[in-house]
Amino acid sequence: MAKNEKKAAGKPEGADPSGAEDASKANNTWLYALGAVAAVAIAAGVFIWRDSTPSVAAGEKTDPDLSELMKPGGLPDLSLGKEDAPNTIVEYASMTCPHCAQFHKTVLPELKTKYIDTGQARLILREFPLDQLAAQASMVARCAGPDRYYPMVGALFETQESWVVEGAEGTQKLLQIAKQAGFTKEKFDQCIADKAMFEKILETRTRGHETFGVESTPSFFVNGKRLTGEQTVAGFEALFAEAKPAAAGAEEKAPGEAEAPAGQ
Repeated sequence: MAKNEKKAAGKPEGADPSGAEDASKANNTWLYALGAVAAVAIAAGVFIWRDSTPSVAAGEKTDPDLSELMKPGGLPDLSLGKEDAPNTIVEYASMTCPHCAQFHKTVLPELKTKYIDTGQARLILREFPLDQLAAQASMVARCAGPDRYYPMVGALFETQESWVVEGAEGTQKLLQIAKQAGFTKEKFDQCIADKAMFEKILETRTRGHETFGVESTPSFFVNGKRLTGEQTVAGFEALFAEAKPAAAGAEEKAPGEAEAPAGQ
């Protein structure tokens, strides 16, 4: 477990580690309870859940309905890359998650160069805050504006180890990062006090869990296919390749249909 990760909350004492089914049920119960009290917990500054290890293997879950997955939630989706790219990566991430930062620092740059900048893929990042500070950081990224959202996200992940600490000190350190991006203290305070935005971020998190089965960060959906945990570029490339045969078949069908009358 990474240095700044906290022990997962809500785990029953004395639970048998070999009872995978019981552990999964207990974790799901905790997550639903979390959804009911998250607003209060985050507002009170409580670190509510920082475990980025999936409780259920990705293979045990079905992939979500793609059309439902692509519907934006309470907040508009902000894409990195062309809107009409043939491949779409939906990422659920917490700004305080070390594994999310690792992805953005080591994997995303190559994905961006090879696929996003060339128009072959786009990324949609959706908020899945695991604690108060993560929610605040997501709000700051949103307040930076659509054009500066991904640069702000990148800066926060790059400097994560410098500002992810518990309590008021974490908020003060986040303020210093925001100031470097052009925020004034007044703008920062107004941003993290925006109740409507906070509730929409919480709505995004709740929908990710309840509708799409997101239980850990980072979680990815590549063209609707689920990928959970730390990933490599090869993992995304494999799913990009899976989507190509279907697309190629669709393109080849039309010419064949057009030629059929001429052969009669």
